[in-house]
Amino acid sequence: MADFDFGEGLRKVFLAGVGALATTVEKGQEIVDDLVKKGELTVEQGKALNTELKRKTEEVKEEHEAKADQAE
Repeated sequence: MADFDFGEGLRKVFLAGVGALATTVEKGQEIVDDLVKKGELTVEQGKALNTELKRKTEEVKEEHEAKADQAE
């Protein structure tokens, strides 16, 4: 059987997840900014949504890091 470092594979999957998460955050911020520009949201509502998005993203990131640490 081929040499496969399970830890390395897990690390790559984790990093891919982090990359996807970062892309999602950036896209979410763009959408909120567009809504503010169109007047569908106030600037304060947009700031609140961006803050909430960042907070939730940080929570998910911490959960994934904890799971990755447990797997090692």
